Amino acid sequence: MNRNLSKPHRFRAIARGLFALTLLVSISVCVRGDAIAQGTTEGASGLPVPRFVSLKSDRVNVRRGPGRDHEVVWTFVRAGLPLEIVQEFENWRRIRDWEGSEGWVFHSLLSGRRTALVKPWDKSGTVPLRASPNSNADVIGELEPNVLASVAECGKGFCRVSGKDWAGWVDQTLLFGVYPDETFD
Repeated sequence: MNRNLSKPHRFRAIARGLFALTLLVSISVCVRGDAIAQGTTEGASGLPVPRFVSLKSDRVNVRRGPGRDHEVVWTFVRAGLPLEIVQEFENWRRIRDWEGSEGWVFHSLLSGRRTALVKPWDKSGTVPLRASPNSNADVIGELEPNVLASVAECGKGFCRVSGKDWAGWVDQTLLFGVYPDETFD
């Protein structure tokens, strides 16, 4: 520091230096925070993010932000629909539906029960329901697009799914509600 500066000028020089240092530290914390957030696989709930869940209720408001003071942007009207949790903030979950729309839902309106929609992105044709988890297994039924199914397990590219009067195995890549390489039972 230049000792030839008057006291007020030295004070301003110190203040500018502190401001620059504070700005630099703030930027590095923000950048580091973003890098940590991108690598995080555990949300505020202690569960992995992202993950699939389903709706508990047949009427669930989706809000623009995480809180009741945020605007309702749409309402789901079908219980059991699969949703992907992509972020958590306290008791709020940022969800994504099969169309890619995102919004915030209160955690108690979601269930850990696994469900899936049969190829909602393609309304043409049906999907074979197989007797076992194998592409050569007997076809025991055909599922229409948008059929909502409970998912019991997934592995080796197939998921065991069921509905009111049916059960069988479906190619995992034809379902929204499970990840392509996910395995669970």
